[in-house]
Amino acid sequence: MDGFLLVDKAGGMTSHDVVAMARKKLNTKRVGHAGTLDPMATGVLVIGVGVATKLLPYITDGKKAYEATISLGKATHTDDKEGDVISTADTSAIADEQVKNELAKYVGKIKQKPSSVSAIKIDGKSAHQRVRDGEQVDLPARDVEIFELVINQIRHLPDSLEVDIAVTCSAGTYIRAIARDLGDALMVGGHLTALRRTLVSPFAISDCLPIADARLIDTAQSIGKIFPIRKLDLAELREIGFGRVISQSKEQGISVAVNNEDHFFALLENREQGGQIVAAPILVNSGVKE
Repeated sequence: MDGFLLVDKAGGMTSHDVVAMARKKLNTKRVGHAGTLDPMATGVLVIGVGVATKLLPYITDGKKAYEATISLGKATHTDDKEGDVISTADTSAIADEQVKNELAKYVGKIKQKPSSVSAIKIDGKSAHQRVRDGEQVDLPARDVEIFELVINQIRHLPDSLEVDIAVTCSAGTYIRAIARDLGDALMVGGHLTALRRTLVSPFAISDCLPIADARLIDTAQSIGKIFPIRKLDLAELREIGFGRVISQSKEQGISVAVNNEDHFFALLENREQGGQIVAAPILVNSGVKE
């Protein structure tokens, strides 16, 4: 059993909860996910099943998109509404233009310090678990890219200021960190109150269903949205099955090899060998027939 489940994750459950539900739903243990979503967050969660679990890194590394609400006037220790409030401030003097000017600074390639309660591992233990265990966590800033940041609405409330944003960004970008940094820049504190992931490229929220309704999508059909597909003849399938190389693919880089029935057979990559360019297997699906 191989393929992908495109899930619209509900709030209040972890990504691992969804994986457990998928294992039960499909009666298989070979299940994983591409890109963790916090329990508070909803939206696109790509689940890999069987050999598709080995393809998840190629999806995890893709472009992401989110819709989020930032609340200014309070900072929390988790940078979201589920954390303890660590500071409060008056936001009545903050003008819309200040918010717009600060958020505009985040578009492009930037250095971003991840939230201390992220899923990043430190010596094999996640940062968020270390925080829960009472440890102090200070993660180094990393390079990320924000391709687009749109302000949908700014609301001035009696004790806070709310900003609805839509963000398209590289993998590894933390929307909670944008909320935190905006609050710090305006010197009032900030945290995230809502987060919905609308894209894990190439899969959009419109492709997704609740876990109870999600259906397994063919591996080749899914990964073929990222890499070009190459149909192999029997001789080529046998060579690749033995881990040997075949003639180069027309497209540069990685391609998806399928058999005569269009089932996923391997990932191929063009590389130089013996003075010529050949297509070499970097992953072979031993569970599919030639």
